[in-house]
Amino acid sequence: MAKKPAQAAVATRHYDVVLAPHITEKATLVSEHNAVVFKVARDASKPEIKAAVEALFGVTVKSVNTIVTKGKSKRWQGRPYTRSDVKKAVVTLAEGQSIDVTTGI
Repeated sequence: MAKKPAQAAVATRHYDVVLAPHITEKATLVSEHNAVVFKVARDASKPEIKAAVEALFGVTVKSVNTIVTKGKSKRWQGRPYTRSDVKKAVVTLAEGQSIDVTTGI
């Protein structure tokens, strides 16, 4: 009975790793080459991202590439602030696999 909570914790971590789909023009162009772009947790590693996408969407992941976009310094009403850093993952799927990011999990 001890393995049930451990498996539930792993499933919960999958939801913490993949935060949201990143929908832009460039992400749409990449989707033509069987890849999907997600915003992911800053501390997520490539194997964690691969396991989370495979578990949540039921697809086979071919590769994962990550990008950390540094936050820009901006001004609002004369006051400076800094946007948060964002980590994105470009997940390439195996042939014949697809994810529809417009629907929920």
